[in-house]
Amino acid sequence: MTKSTPDPRDPLGFDDLLDQEELAVRDTVRAWCADRVLPHIADWYERGELTEVRELARELGAIGALGMHLEGYGCAGASAVQYGLACLELEAADSGLRSLVSVQGSLAMYAIHRWGSEEHRLRWLPGMAAGEVIGCFGLTEPDHGSDPASMRTRAKRDGSDWVLNGRKMWITNGSVAGVAVVWAQTDEADGGSGVRGFVVPTDTPGFSAPEIKHKASLRASVTSELVLEDVRLPADAALPGVRGLKGPLSCLNQARYGIVWGALGAARSCLEAAREYSISRVQFGRPIGGFQLTQAKLADMSLELNKGLLLALHLGRRMDAGTLRPEQVSYGKLNNVREAIEIARTSRTILGANGISFEYPVMRHAANLESVLTYEGTVEMHQLVIGQLLTGQSAFR
Repeated sequence: MTKSTPDPRDPLGFDDLLDQEELAVRDTVRAWCADRVLPHIADWYERGELTEVRELARELGAIGALGMHLEGYGCAGASAVQYGLACLELEAADSGLRSLVSVQGSLAMYAIHRWGSEEHRLRWLPGMAAGEVIGCFGLTEPDHGSDPASMRTRAKRDGSDWVLNGRKMWITNGSVAGVAVVWAQTDEADGGSGVRGFVVPTDTPGFSAPEIKHKASLRASVTSELVLEDVRLPADAALPGVRGLKGPLSCLNQARYGIVWGALGAARSCLEAAREYSISRVQFGRPIGGFQLTQAKLADMSLELNKGLLLALHLGRRMDAGTLRPEQVSYGKLNNVREAIEIARTSRTILGANGISFEYPVMRHAANLESVLTYEGTVEMHQLVIGQLLTGQSAFR
């Protein structure tokens, strides 16, 4: 048994479970965030805009963070655990930054990589991996979020072409994207029923992406509506590898896995801010970290954070082994985001009034996590996924 003093930032020795390549990836992303994001993020968030998004995307491409868990076409071919650690460090800086990377790699790039044609891959993936082309993923609609099967966006045949009409909502990267992966309903007469995906260059006539303003969360992130008005595409714009909801849901599973890790980055940032504050803040003649109630809060937050890290690592090892199931990702997304938002809220109580200041990251993370809590599957949807696993009964309808 070692007699060395435990690191309060890693009390369970989590780093001992990581190999040197995993630690190197984590440290690279952490250093980039410290240099390029942390000095500016409070200002970006307060302004509610990320005008530097294209520059940041190119820099993220340069360090291999975009589509990093994909193979070939300029992608890094990293492991699932390495990708998870990158998501953790990105979201420790800001959820909006992790969303940029997650939508680019786990949604838009993954859809093209997994379900696209070789022509799609060769045309789009190298530029996306380099951050020269930003992608977005059009699934959610104004009236259809948790129930994508009811989407109203339609793709109709017109000769050999496809013509798309519809609207998508809450689309990360939408107004800065060069390519959109859009999911639409098709009819039997149009070459196959059900949902199909389409690779849509955003300069196609009829496509527009007005940016959504006045957000109280994810303010350092580009969020848009997608409007498709008679968007005409050639026949080969359709993703050939999949039909039905299996396509978009497989992409969402990739993104949810990143969230399992990412939410813990926000939680870690909040906990560390609260811990440091408790040591320096003096009330009633002593640091508030010396009072039992404060220590109880810190202990509970550290416990939940480190349990979440062990769960994320377990899921990552399963993904690398090819044995991870979607229901298991639901366990991770449900638990880790729910605990992360509670850590953010409790950290705010330790900081008191200072907790609402952008001098500290806590309120910014708390507001961001309110979005993370419901996107890529609400709490209720993941509870029902797990409930179906436990009972064999579907309660979705």
